[in-house]
Amino acid sequence: MSETGYRGPQVCKIVGITYRQLDYWARTDLLRPSLADAKGSGSQRLYSYRDLLELKVIKQLLDAGVNLQQARRAIVCLRESGEDLATANLVLAGGGSVLARSGEEIVDLLRGGQGVFNIVPLAGVVDEIDAAIHGIAAAHAGAPVAVPADGLHGDAPRRLAEGR
Repeated sequence: MSETGYRGPQVCKIVGITYRQLDYWARTDLLRPSLADAKGSGSQRLYSYRDLLELKVIKQLLDAGVNLQQARRAIVCLRESGEDLATANLVLAGGGSVLARSGEEIVDLLRGGQGVFNIVPLAGVVDEIDAAIHGIAAAHAGAPVAVPADGLHGDAPRRLAEGR
């Protein structure tokens, strides 16, 4: 099984950020590419599907007025959870971030006196990334590069790489 790797320009189109933002976030360790990092002049970063999801979450948080430090903490929460992102909501509450899998869990946070700053429904992020990937794949057949898989998001990236 292989996972599709995405190069910088593709990532920018899929996520909706500039290359300058992507480069800055990689250089400051906000999000480094998990498949291949740049190793000097002429080398390319290669991002995984999970990286795309995390980048999209970062973008949404920043667009909503969350500062970069809070976004960094939210991404750490996502990474440490190990949860299926398509079924959770990222809740920025108080000084930290938590994943809530249902509306009841969000209500419990509110009842517990947590000051909720932002709620990111991650299923929407997954849908947006998938739609952008399919749009790019249709426009540029064969552009993604197949690399060893880390088992994320089923075989959709592999099917894209194989043209199915």
